[in-house]
Amino acid sequence: MIQEDEVYKIGRIGRTHGIKGELSFNFTDDVWDRAESEYLFLRVDGILVPFFLEEYRFRSDSTALVKFLHYDSANDVQFMVGCDVFFPHSLTPEADEDAEYTWRYFTGFELHDEAAGLLGTIDYVDDSTQNILFHVGNSLIPAAEAWITDINHKERTIRMALPEGLLDL
Repeated sequence: MIQEDEVYKIGRIGRTHGIKGELSFNFTDDVWDRAESEYLFLRVDGILVPFFLEEYRFRSDSTALVKFLHYDSANDVQFMVGCDVFFPHSLTPEADEDAEYTWRYFTGFELHDEAAGLLGTIDYVDDSTQNILFHVGNSLIPAAEAWITDINHKERTIRMALPEGLLDL
């Protein structure tokens, strides 16, 4: 059985699409496509369960339609609606330090402040405006490049030097 610390959240299943078992998948990280993964984990009734992808197609830069193997009708997949979707750290492609990444790539990274220490794990990156925000628990942290002091792709950590008082807001 896979453990929580072996995966990180990459999105949520939205609604059913059509009658042949397709689902709308709202993702925050497209790692599953980059890694050419054969499966994703869904949290069903509190348990991480692997589901094998039969096919998928992108609808936008944050939504895809997915169909899982052996689930062939809207009734078959109704229980998946609203489930969080996870991806195993072990299948994450090796990072290229010189590559350019989208902000959403950093979903699942631990965020550290040089003064405060560990702030938590980045649950979601809001890049819908010019001011990019890391969602860490109930906190919103501006993802200002000038404040980032180190990114460790292998350990999936980001270190920042946040301005004094920012975390008190």
